[in-house]
Amino acid sequence: MTAKITTFLMFEGRAEEAMNFYVSLLPDSEITDITRYGTEGPGAEGSVMRATATLAGQQFMFIDSAVKHPFTFTPAISLFVTCSSGTEIAILAEKLADGGEIMMPLDAYPFSRKFAWVADRFGVSWQLNLP
Repeated sequence: MTAKITTFLMFEGRAEEAMNFYVSLLPDSEITDITRYGTEGPGAEGSVMRATATLAGQQFMFIDSAVKHPFTFTPAISLFVTCSSGTEIAILAEKLADGGEIMMPLDAYPFSRKFAWVADRFGVSWQLNLP
């Protein structure tokens, strides 16, 4: 079998901003490819038609949808990050929640010594765990 699964994130004009933000926060991350809409559209000129980034060593795809949709991201699907230190989880929780929403504050829970669940300013949901 040659199938490969890649997380695909659809934005409406903020894909590049989100990619740059995530790459700045996570080690072993980089934007690897960007194709932009030109003057012929169908998306806004210069916006992301398709991009690929590696975040903490995993590949993600990003687009700016040329079509407005009645939906956006939902916490029912989230990016789960296993952190390596208390400092790392605290920094990620603070920076990802800035301009977003804290769904479960950084704290100890019966299932984790430190955990936070946040939606970032783009609406992407993140579960942060310190095992």
